[in-house]
Amino acid sequence: MSRYFTQADFPELNRAFPIGDAFLSGPAQFDPERLRALQEDRFSRVVARAWQIPFYRRHWGGAGVEPGDITSLDDLERLPVVTKEHLMASVEAVPPYGDYHGMTRSDGGRYRTVLQTTSGTTGVPQPLFFGARDREVQNILLARAYLLQGLKPNDVVHSIYGFGMVNGGHYIREAILHHTDALLLPAGTGTETRSRQQVELMHRFGATVLVGFADYMLRLAQTAQDTGLTPGTDIPLRMISGHLDHDAREALSGAWGGVSVYDWYGVGDTGIIAAEGPCQEGLYVWEDAHFLEIVAPGSGKPVNPGESGNICVTVLFKDTVYPIIRFDTQDVSSLLPPDPTSGINFQRITGFSGRSDNMVKLRGVNVYPTAIGRLLHEFEGTTGEYICRLHASNDQDELTVIVEYVGSDPEFKQALAQSLREQLGVRIGIELVGQNETAALTGLEDRQKPRRLIDDR
Repeated sequence: MSRYFTQADFPELNRAFPIGDAFLSGPAQFDPERLRALQEDRFSRVVARAWQIPFYRRHWGGAGVEPGDITSLDDLERLPVVTKEHLMASVEAVPPYGDYHGMTRSDGGRYRTVLQTTSGTTGVPQPLFFGARDREVQNILLARAYLLQGLKPNDVVHSIYGFGMVNGGHYIREAILHHTDALLLPAGTGTETRSRQQVELMHRFGATVLVGFADYMLRLAQTAQDTGLTPGTDIPLRMISGHLDHDAREALSGAWGGVSVYDWYGVGDTGIIAAEGPCQEGLYVWEDAHFLEIVAPGSGKPVNPGESGNICVTVLFKDTVYPIIRFDTQDVSSLLPPDPTSGINFQRITGFSGRSDNMVKLRGVNVYPTAIGRLLHEFEGTTGEYICRLHASNDQDELTVIVEYVGSDPEFKQALAQSLREQLGVRIGIELVGQNETAALTGLEDRQKPRRLIDDR
């Protein structure tokens, strides 16, 4: 048997991180004291492993932290956060992998390692490392989310997550095939399987669940209609699970015939961190697997309860190849307390609100390009597709939003500009283009997540 399956130890993983009814009657019911004890036990192993990794010894030592200083989660604030910039500096200093991994075990053996990379949206792709055990934990946690949201054994799941070096398509494939009984159609992006062929496959095989990023799921709904297929009838979807702006939920559901739409959140380094359940009132943080902080951008200091800030995560199961402690995702959200009516005693987050490192400051006003999309759904005639272009004019930054518009209202451009100014608090430019004319700029057909900002300064 491959070392991967031996090191993963599936029976033990299913006991430690249960899914389905075993989750709802197990970790979901833990009181705060029992949950904290479990977190501390898992955290101690992660910290011990991190001290064996050159990157952490250097990163923490530079902040004056020594072995033995961090004995519990209460000590986390003493540690500096880790950002993509730190990791990429490690790769540059110690190419090609950096020194934030530990593929060699403390006993001299080697962990069976899975190597993938980020998409490289903002530069050189970052290597991502997974040991067999922690990779299967993240797969289990995603299966936990799908089952909580209503995935059934007889479902046919159409996945539009991309393959290649990025983790997306591989991760979803492993989660569904290893830990559920659903049938999977791993179509990938629009480049891997063209959009028209995707909707024809969904029709032919009777897809009931669609998973992926909201932007391309909306595009597929339009493609289905253009092909003469009626979402909800010719394609019998009953559930969507993916990554979405909550204000776009209604539009996505309506485009696919009124299906239930669920959100979940995670990043490539960590896997899934939080997911909606049936109540759809916040995303439950998988607190048996993650310790979550909301921190102020730049300082890494925790914000006050209820305030928004960067999601900063310590992964409690990554104690083999790639420990992750105080990783500042730079994704913006806020924490919510547990919902006592749901039967799940975990804290929640409000969902993804934008990226602090992708924020544009215009005349003193903070604008998140990813937030503009949900504002467009209020207007008839837009396809929902857009891209922002940041440029300099007369020694100040200006933002122009290029919007796909298929309507005929001659006053639309002015009305949209006025509405965005009122809602965002600052004037931005508007450029209207036809359907599908932003795709070359956003990479909608071939990227995991479409590009929403071009910086031309």
